[in-house]
Amino acid sequence: MKENKLLEVAKVFFKLGTISFGGPAAHVAMMEDELVVKRKWVDRQHFLDLMGATNLIPGPNSTELTMHLGYERGGIPGLFLAGISFIFPAVSITLIFAFLYVKYGQLPEVAPFIYGIKPAVLAIIAGAIFKLGQKALKNWQLGVLGAAVVAASLWGVNEILALLGAGVLGACFFYFRDKFKEDKLNFLPLILLQVPKLSIATWKIFFTFLKVGAVLYGSGYVLFAYLDAELVTNGFLSRAELMDAIAVGQFTPGPVLSTATFIGYQLGGFGGALAATVGIFLPSFLFVWLLNPLVSKMRASKFLSHFLDCVNIAAVAVMIAVLFVMTMESLVDWKTIAIALLGFIYTFTYKKSNSLYTVLGGALLGYVLSYL
Repeated sequence: MKENKLLEVAKVFFKLGTISFGGPAAHVAMMEDELVVKRKWVDRQHFLDLMGATNLIPGPNSTELTMHLGYERGGIPGLFLAGISFIFPAVSITLIFAFLYVKYGQLPEVAPFIYGIKPAVLAIIAGAIFKLGQKALKNWQLGVLGAAVVAASLWGVNEILALLGAGVLGACFFYFRDKFKEDKLNFLPLILLQVPKLSIATWKIFFTFLKVGAVLYGSGYVLFAYLDAELVTNGFLSRAELMDAIAVGQFTPGPVLSTATFIGYQLGGFGGALAATVGIFLPSFLFVWLLNPLVSKMRASKFLSHFLDCVNIAAVAVMIAVLFVMTMESLVDWKTIAIALLGFIYTFTYKKSNSLYTVLGGALLGYVLSYL
């Protein structure tokens, strides 16, 4: 039975890693649809708790959520298997792009497909917001808190500050509102990697990306600033090369941190790509390994339960802000608007809608319409 569960974990997250275009909000939406609605691995409340907790630790949030869900299904082996399976498709595709870029000096033309995928995933994100929001919005006070976080996010307040601020202030409010009811607080081993002998330069690549992975808060989109400071400022890459690498991470499925694979290959070939990939993702595996057992204990505590509720509504609010920004960036003409509308109709009117078909349909329509 355990082996069957682990095989299921690998298959599910490999599929999600292959089709999860659109950034962290879209990844979360697809996981909610696949693992809460269809497979019922966890209920929506626990999914929200895991999502909220994940937003409070460094690293790529959606990738860490896959690790949490893998842990829920298959224990510690499931944690590592889920993360690796989700990351592998993006890393593999990025590695191919890196090889072509180094060999030919340019990237393959994928813009027509991305043209259609971007507006299509808006519907997937909106569907998840609607379902998660219904569960997270437990009272009008949380609604006010969520609206404030939406406004703060659109105003440019740092995501982690908005989440922590909402969690602490909201928890204090609800705790004292409950008239000081007694609150009973209940409050590594490293994965063995078989790697070839690495040079000093490759180890430097590893530790550079390990440092970035250990301090990277928020979504992968803030990666540019970290890598600019680490690599461009120190003369390892030009800014144009870094922008090309970031572009690859954005138009491939899965986590945008697969950018590290591309850069690692530029700096040190295949060994550099491996070192950069392991370095940037390793902290996330360890953080999730330590955090996951604490989430249920947090829910059992009155004060920390309020904290989770507030962080959860804040996380949904951040998704709303991301959806708004993505909508402004993605709907640029009648074609993208048409693709988005079809995506919304399919997602909200068909009970058994599948995010895979939404992504593939958007890609196909984007390819066809981009030439009109």
